Amino acid sequence: MSGQDNKGTAVITGASAGIGAVYADRLAGQGYDLVLVARRADRLEELAEKLRYAYKREVSVIAADLADDNDLRRVEQLIAADDSVTLLVNNAGIGGQQVVATADADEAERMIKVNVIALTRLTRAVLPGLLARNRGAIVNIASVLAYETSFGGIYSGTKAYVVNFTEGLHREVAGTNVKVQAVLPGATRTDFWELAGSDIDNLPKEIIMSADDMVDAALVGLARGEAVTVPALVDASKLDTFLGARQAFYGSLHADKPAARYAA
Repeated sequence: MSGQDNKGTAVITGASAGIGAVYADRLAGQGYDLVLVARRADRLEELAEKLRYAYKREVSVIAADLADDNDLRRVEQLIAADDSVTLLVNNAGIGGQQVVATADADEAERMIKVNVIALTRLTRAVLPGLLARNRGAIVNIASVLAYETSFGGIYSGTKAYVVNFTEGLHREVAGTNVKVQAVLPGATRTDFWELAGSDIDNLPKEIIMSADDMVDAALVGLARGEAVTVPALVDASKLDTFLGARQAFYGSLHADKPAARYAA
């Protein structure tokens, strides 16, 4: 680590481009040293060098494919053993609009491994240290599609997991100084869309947010202690209404007998 203003080390997955690269820039500017994780070592090193020069922070890179079990466990071990880690940004993700009947099973498995399993294991790797030191944060990048299934249930399902997992974790750490945040971006202009086989320019331009704006808003939400941050949501009370209605609905799902409408 470097400098007295250091806030610890931020680990960012999917850091070589897009949202992850913006997080790297912003967090280095805030005083964090960085561990950048992504598949392409050349792009990681290029970004790391720029950040070292611009912010005079220590920036290390881990080239790893989080869909690969060996790579994932290597990253887990490295970050679990690093007592300087104070922030984890689980940004790595695989997109797509595959429907179950025609999806490539191996690609679906790869999506689930990155979006769900890697996020869970990396969170588990750093959480005990954060709790022991009673400081830090975990940021999990989900998607507004966690609440919408018309674009393919596989991707939406993985992001619904991220939201539920993170909301539960937020309750788990209540009463500590560890923050937990789920970020739900809408359409954000990055190369994520091209990699997922889609063209973002087919969407209305008025709903497309820049990665810079998305991350800046998410960081404000983190500073405010939000459990769920939706950068595009103008009326925050709508989220409160939705979450309250969901909780009330859950309360109606329990009884000692089936509902009368299921009588034979």
